[in-house]
Amino acid sequence: MIRATVKSHCLFAHGILLLAGLAALADQSVLAAAADVDATRKSLVLPAEPAGALTPTAAKAKLAKSPQKLVIAGQIAGKGIDPFVKGKASFAMLQLPDDHAKKPGHNADDCPFCKKRLAKAPMVAVQFVGADGKELPIDARELFGVKQGAEVVVTGTASFNPKLALPIIQLKGEGIYIRKTP
Repeated sequence: MIRATVKSHCLFAHGILLLAGLAALADQSVLAAAADVDATRKSLVLPAEPAGALTPTAAKAKLAKSPQKLVIAGQIAGKGIDPFVKGKASFAMLQLPDDHAKKPGHNADDCPFCKKRLAKAPMVAVQFVGADGKELPIDARELFGVKQGAEVVVTGTASFNPKLALPIIQLKGEGIYIRKTP
């Protein structure tokens, strides 16, 4: 009887140690994941705005012939859709309103000139990929601290397929500068 009790206490103690070890491993995994997010953020967020940023409309005109490295400025937004892909380092970007839209009291959604101009502008589908060429599995909101309406400048390789039904520029992001957050 004493041996059975000692044996059950030993098994119980081993079980506790095993659970403690698993908990420690889980904590290390969380810390490693947080470190990966921080390292990825540091490698992608640019300290200064890159020169030569184009609007999506100007970028589309440059991409008529072939994909190329570009710098594109825009606003994280989607035409009636959520601009973010949950759990991925991707978002949709639209053209920023022009100077007349920045006047006090101006509402780009009600302005016929803004509506017409923005309706013709292409959407930019931004996707950040890792060294393996796969999309980063970190939500862009978490990775960059952005939300819908943020003004950003993204560097990367862009392409445009005029045969698509909707005008969409595909941009494989290599760096991001956050101009303004809402």
